[in-house]
Amino acid sequence: MTPSTSWFPVLITLPTLVPLLAAALTLLLGRSPRFQRVVTIGAIGTAFVASCLLLYLTNEHGTWALNIGGWGDKGFGNGPLGITLVVDQLSALMLVVSTSVLLCVVVYAIGQGIRDGTSEQPTSIFLPTYLILTMGVCNAFLAGDLFNLYVSFEVLLAASFVLLTVGASPERVRAGASYVMVSMVSSLIFLAGIAFAYATTGTLNLAEMATRLDDVPDGTRNALYAVLLVAFGIKAAVFPLSAWLPDSYPTAPAPVTAVFAGLLTKVGVYAIVRAHTLLFPGGSMDTMLLIAGLLTMIVGILGAIAQSDIKRLLSFTLVSHIGYMVFGIALSSQIGLSAAIYYVAHHILVQTTLFLVVGLIERQAGSASLRRLGGLIASPVLAGLFLIPALNLGGIPPFSGFIGKVALLQAGAQDGSVLAWVLVAGSVITSLLTLYVVARVWTKGFWRPRADAPEGDLADAAPSALIDESTDIAFDDRDDVGRMPITMVAPTAVMVAAGLVLTLWAGPILGFTDRAADDIMDRSVYVDAVLGGGEPR
Repeated sequence: MTPSTSWFPVLITLPTLVPLLAAALTLLLGRSPRFQRVVTIGAIGTAFVASCLLLYLTNEHGTWALNIGGWGDKGFGNGPLGITLVVDQLSALMLVVSTSVLLCVVVYAIGQGIRDGTSEQPTSIFLPTYLILTMGVCNAFLAGDLFNLYVSFEVLLAASFVLLTVGASPERVRAGASYVMVSMVSSLIFLAGIAFAYATTGTLNLAEMATRLDDVPDGTRNALYAVLLVAFGIKAAVFPLSAWLPDSYPTAPAPVTAVFAGLLTKVGVYAIVRAHTLLFPGGSMDTMLLIAGLLTMIVGILGAIAQSDIKRLLSFTLVSHIGYMVFGIALSSQIGLSAAIYYVAHHILVQTTLFLVVGLIERQAGSASLRRLGGLIASPVLAGLFLIPALNLGGIPPFSGFIGKVALLQAGAQDGSVLAWVLVAGSVITSLLTLYVVARVWTKGFWRPRADAPEGDLADAAPSALIDESTDIAFDDRDDVGRMPITMVAPTAVMVAAGLVLTLWAGPILGFTDRAADDIMDRSVYVDAVLGGGEPR
């Protein structure tokens, strides 16, 4: 172990351990909101710095594994028994992007002043729950065994339900209950897959499973893969397992919706990548995944076209663009996987930014319904914060959305199969329809005078009279309409800038994703790091 890698074991644990300890501390500081905020920002900032160091070290030294618990090789075969954390270039990149988003969103949430109920009830549970969510996200990206990944999903589920129902309005509780029911079904399927995997291979360690599954009959392997794909597909909102998402996310506060839309589905996509490349290489499910990716794109964007509420519109575009990631994964090629990884990073940043902008629109105009909005161009800052990520999402050159889509199209063209070319055509159509959707928001919400909006007079009414027709949420006790605090604007601007970084440094970043794709397609790199003592490979 060289001095430059001697901090690897500590760094691997920090993104998970620090938010967990900070969550306990913020619970104890429930009567001191100021200290809660300091601890939360400090903890997520620490996780971000540790993630950046892991990104640098994995790029320089390769994959590293840490076996926690001291059980050594007491497991079945040659594998370790205990909790295994693994960091490679893919997981390190996901950690950096995720913790940066989590940090910006929590600053935004603090600036917004999320409340549990009325203005007389300041939030005491939001920040501890948010830290638990952070811990779950980070642990999912580091998990080196199926059961630890399952635990991460359950942590996300518990924290998500609390965050979705902040304020305890009937609409949020109803949406939260629907989300929990779907997530529980996914968890039960995942748990069945874990039992199936253990019965088949005698281990849940991903590296050891990867070696043992080679000796399993094809029918059994495909059945196990199908079970796990259904579980991960629900988490990732892949069609036809995506119907729950547009009804669950829009009712939550803007920062909660932003972090859910940006991150939680990507944890499912990440799990699909691991299963596809590490456990079940060979392309046995590629055709099914390609068809699912195409349907996810088309159905999602058609749903977005039919929406008049910006939150629901963006929720459908979120589903649609998951299809691009599935497309890249299903090609089972280095170039396709590299493009998918780049597109995941791009979409996390851009989708989160747009939902944060919607929160600013609600602050500025009191509603997110296009039937009530107009004249937002009067706020140049708000217009700029929306326009840049909107064009990015629509795939306008030279933004990262365009670069990621071109990379995916090149991968599809290189594959050359009929189905791949159908996906290429579907990707282009989806991109054009996405541009149409965001242009409609721009023309109706920003350029059109509010007086011309069908319900513009309601948006001009007193805050207590405002009701969002898509969710039936009343903006009671809203005395802040028309004001955008700098603590909300600044993190949104940082997110816009982060999206532009993917554009300005597209070459080096795509070079990194190429190397990450090479590593995860070569299973021996991951397996040797875990079973060979944990040293960088």
